[in-house]
Amino acid sequence: MRKLLFVLIPSLIFYFFSCDDGDIITFNIDFDDTFEACDGVNGLVLYKTKDDPSESLSIFINGFTREELFEVNSDGVLNDTKSGTLYYRTYSNERISKLDLFCTDVPDDEIDITMNDDSDCSVVISTTLIEDDNDGVPTALENPDPNGDGIYDDAQDTDGDGLPDYKDADDDGDNVLTKDENPDPNEDGNVSDAQDTDGDGTPDYLDNDDDGDGTLTRDEEKGTQDQNLGNDITNPDVGPDYLNPEVNDVLPAVKYRAHTFTQTFNVTVTIRDIEITELKQESLDFGILEGSGTSGSQSITPEFN
Repeated sequence: MRKLLFVLIPSLIFYFFSCDDGDIITFNIDFDDTFEACDGVNGLVLYKTKDDPSESLSIFINGFTREELFEVNSDGVLNDTKSGTLYYRTYSNERISKLDLFCTDVPDDEIDITMNDDSDCSVVISTTLIEDDNDGVPTALENPDPNGDGIYDDAQDTDGDGLPDYKDADDDGDNVLTKDENPDPNEDGNVSDAQDTDGDGTPDYLDNDDDGDGTLTRDEEKGTQDQNLGNDITNPDVGPDYLNPEVNDVLPAVKYRAHTFTQTFNVTVTIRDIEITELKQESLDFGILEGSGTSGSQSITPEFN
């Protein structure tokens, strides 16, 4: 008779106790709490491997792809449940971490599987997209969820350019990046001390006329319009014209500068309804996805208004 017990602590740890004709053999399986994914033959493979001893834990989902893990809805969320097969394998190979076990049609011929146990299971996929403009103002302070429902569909958009402040690199639309308007001088995560050049109570990063001279900041370029107000300087002793109240020449802006924000996909997987030999396990945290596609950036130039 063989009995199986799952135990979860910070890393993924299983203890297998096997008894056959009175002999007791113990397997201690210790996996990290991250996993990788690749498109296999006819479906998606989620997997984790380890050496010393050489073991793998993998899930196959028929008719599903890696790309679909990142197909979040308009709220930046994906919640889906798929039918899959869980595999636990051991190997005689001293090291398997450098071998291609799952991501080719024909596995490496060096692989020697010594134990293969499998179970049908339900695979619960949860993906959350986190977008951030990295502008020096914490997202929580950019009013991303005014009605508190957990959905950012009503997030604050100070300049009305279609990009909510939390992923708008130029919150006030003055063509000076928020991070360059000194929103958090002491970098303590509190913007109460944000630079306010004209002292009107509105910090520069939310003020479309930073020096209070009556000319919109974005209209204080000279000559060539490159959407870079920092290089338009009449008096070097004072600095850029948009911060000099004595200079209020007007050259109406015609476009916004490009806005870049980062995107991070947090993909977690939970396995349910596991049945291996005599064990029925209700739930197992498979971990969080790592590897390509989980992070990147996007650049957008908003329509000028």
